[in-house]
Amino acid sequence: MDALLHKKIALLKGGPGSERAVSLATAAGVANALRSLGAEVVEIDVHGPDFSLPDGVQLAFNAIHGTFGEDGELQRVLDAAGVPYTGEGAEGSRLAFDKIETKKRFAERNVPTAEFEILRPGEKPSLPLPYVVKAPREGSTVGVYIVREPGEVAPALEGAAKYGDRILVERFIRGAELTVGILGEQALPIIQILPKSGFYDFNDKYPFLNPQGGGGAQHLCPAPLDKAQTARVQETALNAHRALGLEVYSRVDVILSDAGGPFVLEINTIPGMTEASLLPEAAAVAGIGYAELCRRIIGLSLAKGGRR
Repeated sequence: MDALLHKKIALLKGGPGSERAVSLATAAGVANALRSLGAEVVEIDVHGPDFSLPDGVQLAFNAIHGTFGEDGELQRVLDAAGVPYTGEGAEGSRLAFDKIETKKRFAERNVPTAEFEILRPGEKPSLPLPYVVKAPREGSTVGVYIVREPGEVAPALEGAAKYGDRILVERFIRGAELTVGILGEQALPIIQILPKSGFYDFNDKYPFLNPQGGGGAQHLCPAPLDKAQTARVQETALNAHRALGLEVYSRVDVILSDAGGPFVLEINTIPGMTEASLLPEAAAVAGIGYAELCRRIIGLSLAKGGRR
């Protein structure tokens, strides 16, 4: 047992967004891990800002993906309550959650990312096909469409517009799908993702949530890259993490283009911790077990004052 975790921890889970089921699965694993380390864990199913913490809580472990958990709103509530919490602070969370603002910051800080444009509903892309249409404030590939043919444009734009009044369109880059977990200043082993469907969508990420959906993906960790490519991808991921002012942990999604250069797609500041999730998988390859990963997340968070 770890003395750091001999405390009362509120495990915040669920949330009101489209990733609620994933959050509940993440929280189940985290709860078991924290209890194995000696913590007193109080699980709280959060549906919005009107939640309460029990007396004596010393830390909130944020396991809410997407809306309200990852977008800075929950962080503001906890800041106001004076409760330390895991992960990034309100501003870093807000910035990383918004794919448009993230892309702008990458462009400012010379982090390689795909060419993009920002549309309002009803506007048409000017980028040549193929491109990717994204709802900018959703996660787990919700509201994401790869558009290859003219007939796919209108349905993709209509689908993304359901999630807000801005749409991100970015050039489609052919290459290997990679992801890099970041713990503080440590880049974990790179994972290459080979989805069954050809597009790493929600069903591929979380096949246990829909066993009849035919989803799933093969993960290669460490990714089959040479030493120079590995170093370049990991450094690019670290630079993206730093560009957003992040300090605790994240998972950076990268495309290694067929031409050989890495392009950062987005950053997740509350990456999944389910049985099929990528961050725990990469950590395990680095010799960091699941419970130890949770302990390190808490340690990094508390070292930054709960990111308040």
